[in-house]
Amino acid sequence: MRERSIMRPDPPQPPARETAVPEIEIYTSRWCPFCARAERLLRARGAEFRRIDVDADPNFRQEMMRRAGGRRTVPQIFVDGAHIGGSDDLMDLERAGRLDAVLGAASGPGPGPG
Repeated sequence: MRERSIMRPDPPQPPARETAVPEIEIYTSRWCPFCARAERLLRARGAEFRRIDVDADPNFRQEMMRRAGGRRTVPQIFVDGAHIGGSDDLMDLERAGRLDAVLGAASGPGPGPG
């Protein structure tokens, strides 16, 4: 008589954790100290972002103003299309301990402010 092997199914595994990296966009200008400050904080949090230089093309500033509800100053920061605000707004989120939640998977223990 032939032996019949019984295969037991593997126990259910928890679903793989997806770490979606949010899309972060920052409208900037070359000589803007507030832009540099915002970029420094994002880098310190380990966030990757796309810089959009409003000086490079006037259409970029128009696009920024449309997306930012008429705000004209730089930086203007967006996470997954949601308007976060400017540099002061970003710093307020950091001080309130809410920046990591806003940045989601892009946040992490960065090298620290610098």
